[in-house]
Amino acid sequence: MTAPTPAVRDRALGLAAQELPAYLYDMAALDAHAAAVRAALPRQVELYYAAKANPEPEILAALGPHVDGYEVSSGGELTHVAKAVAGRPLAFGGPGKTPDEIAAALELGVARFHVESAHELRMLASIAARVVPHTRVGVLLRFNLGLDAASLAGSALAMGGRPTPFGLDPADADPVVSWFTDGSLPQLRLLGVHAHLASGLDAPRQLAVAGSVVTWSQELARRHGVRLAEVNVGGGMSVDYTDPGARFDWSGYGEGLARLCAAHPGLTLRIEPGRALTAYCGWYATEVLDVKGSHGEEFAVVRGGTHHLRTPAAKGHDQPCTVLPASAPWPHPWPRAEARQDRVTFAGQLCTPKDVLARRVPVTGLRAGDRVVFAMAGAYAWNISHHDFLMHPRPGFHFL
Repeated sequence: MTAPTPAVRDRALGLAAQELPAYLYDMAALDAHAAAVRAALPRQVELYYAAKANPEPEILAALGPHVDGYEVSSGGELTHVAKAVAGRPLAFGGPGKTPDEIAAALELGVARFHVESAHELRMLASIAARVVPHTRVGVLLRFNLGLDAASLAGSALAMGGRPTPFGLDPADADPVVSWFTDGSLPQLRLLGVHAHLASGLDAPRQLAVAGSVVTWSQELARRHGVRLAEVNVGGGMSVDYTDPGARFDWSGYGEGLARLCAAHPGLTLRIEPGRALTAYCGWYATEVLDVKGSHGEEFAVVRGGTHHLRTPAAKGHDQPCTVLPASAPWPHPWPRAEARQDRVTFAGQLCTPKDVLARRVPVTGLRAGDRVVFAMAGAYAWNISHHDFLMHPRPGFHFL
């Protein structure tokens, strides 16, 4: 389903042309979706939101009642999220943490660090001894675990299972864990393992990966005679831009996680979805400026473009959209451009052929002045876009 909700449709049609483009967020839809996700998960599973997907303060706050905490991946995200949802638990992940970022996180009382390397582990221990000398800082060791090709089949983006800059190599697991058992790192407390290995997996493959991560983690714990209380299996739940009606099977996923928890009593599982929580609540609304033919095809040029909504260019897909015909009379003295064909490619205002939002979209009677609302724009949209290219005006933001 790509049609906007009634609240989004009314706002998209009600905004003046000069107020477009605009991001429109249906907060009631976000609340209902997040509540359903939380209800599908067993109690032993903690739900953290990956703030990188959409860090708007209103989005972070709306998710508050449904999540156990927030995952941040930079000093900037750390400061931003700590202010937007003050007092909520934070987990600090991501490669290449700087000493200043680590010190800031410690001063803010971050409870969990997802450590990416042996070097980062030593740096964290040293800085913790100075900044919080009477606190044992909680650590989850992130590992780039090797999985069979079938487990990662269909993934949109692989962060593990092959050479990448993410996490520790499994070959280093035993020596690193021994630093905790031999007293080499008294400033730190080993909480468990983190393994976010891929994005874009459906529920059965997510469950298969989670099971493999838990099994590997428990074997590691047994070898060293330690108890790992937590295993974080990451996020990356599938979001299908080609079929917006196909949603991740949260009920099936929750049932599978419940079985996994039952097999490992006392273990806390944690997941970190981002896109799968917020993608569906956001729309990018704009206006058709021009319609023209080129070499047998037709193009509609809209206000804005991929400098506001980079997702389709970044992922190489067509952003789902709905045309809302303009009801007001054409206000200009020049003729109104109108499509002659029944398929139109929507492009933006940038001076590059890559500025395409959706290709060969079925339309009927598209005209300049019509509104176009692009769905699934609630994650990895504005916040990953190259805002200042050509210095067009920034979009408006409406939280409905």
